[in-house]
Amino acid sequence: MSDRYNIHSQLEHLQSKYIGTGHADTTKYEWMVNQQRDSLCSYLGHYDLFNYFAIATNECKARVKFNLMEKMLQPCGPPPEKTED
Repeated sequence: MSDRYNIHSQLEHLQSKYIGTGHADTTKYEWMVNQQRDSLCSYLGHYDLFNYFAIATNECKARVKFNLMEKMLQPCGPPPEKTED
């Protein structure tokens, strides 16, 4: 019983520390937005991958950076309508 409580408290600590890990009330949309934003940030942070995108799309680096930053605003489209339960 104490092991289960300890694991649960560790999980709650991780979820409060790192937003991307989610929590019990995280919706599918919120989880996907976090995943997409993490990926986009990773693309911007890895210089070689960023250069690959620029070459593959035949765009300058500034345009590729602008496009990736724009996608971070709503990476999965507008949020779904909230329904009253």
